[in-house]
Amino acid sequence: MALAPLNAAAEAPRVIVTRPEREAQAWVHALQALGVPSESLPLIEIAGLQDPSSLTSAWQAVPRYLAVMFVSANAVRHFMAARPLGSPIHACRAWSTGPGTRAALLAEGWPAELIDSPDETAPQFDSEALWALVAPRAIGASQAMNKAGAKTAVQAQAVVLIVRGADAQGELAGRDWLALQMTSAGIQVLQTVAYVRRAPQLSAAQQSRARQAMSDGSRWLFSSSEAAQHLLQACPDLNLDRAKALVTHPRIALRLKQLGWSCVDLVPAGLKAQAQSIKSMA
Repeated sequence: MALAPLNAAAEAPRVIVTRPEREAQAWVHALQALGVPSESLPLIEIAGLQDPSSLTSAWQAVPRYLAVMFVSANAVRHFMAARPLGSPIHACRAWSTGPGTRAALLAEGWPAELIDSPDETAPQFDSEALWALVAPRAIGASQAMNKAGAKTAVQAQAVVLIVRGADAQGELAGRDWLALQMTSAGIQVLQTVAYVRRAPQLSAAQQSRARQAMSDGSRWLFSSSEAAQHLLQACPDLNLDRAKALVTHPRIALRLKQLGWSCVDLVPAGLKAQAQSIKSMA
């Protein structure tokens, strides 16, 4: 994957997008269209499962789920790729934390009226924003099922499946905050791994660019603290004294501070608001 070249005529600070390659390229093109000089240096590699049989099994129960929550667009794509031929969605709702995941759901054919996702103008795209949106419906459905079960002496519980990634060691990636909220509300939570997130192997050119970007005014854009950790693993000799980072969530900012980044600015997660915020820093 080639990096966008720098030239003498373009001295404005550039944004380095660190998302997985597919998302990074799309984000770079969108930022450039909004007047933000940018390039991609993907710091998270996405890989499919060697054995997707667990996803096939999960699909068999989709019609019985209250909802399927997708943590990312990659979760959508890998889960949908494992869909058995003719397997129905029926009335199962899909939950997403942001517009990128929603767009992936729509592209894969999930009915728009069955997708719950924070509005594109939301200040944050995270589990908290999603839960605020879906909690009334989810808790109401759970209570209704409990009442119906009590009348028929049949134990019933609403079930939500979370589709997420795992790291190279097989450990689940991401937080358990949303799962804890649902469990506290009497909703059963199942989780399945759809893909693997791992550190990429950076080329010599990418490593050289990373070192240059530590002191040339470039701004590293992180939507995951995992990407920042991968960068330091790939280039352990990086000097962070003059490095500048942009992050989309306070939790990421805290983690980068712990990793040694001294200049960390918070920017909106939404594309247009993010571009406006970045341009105001020039």
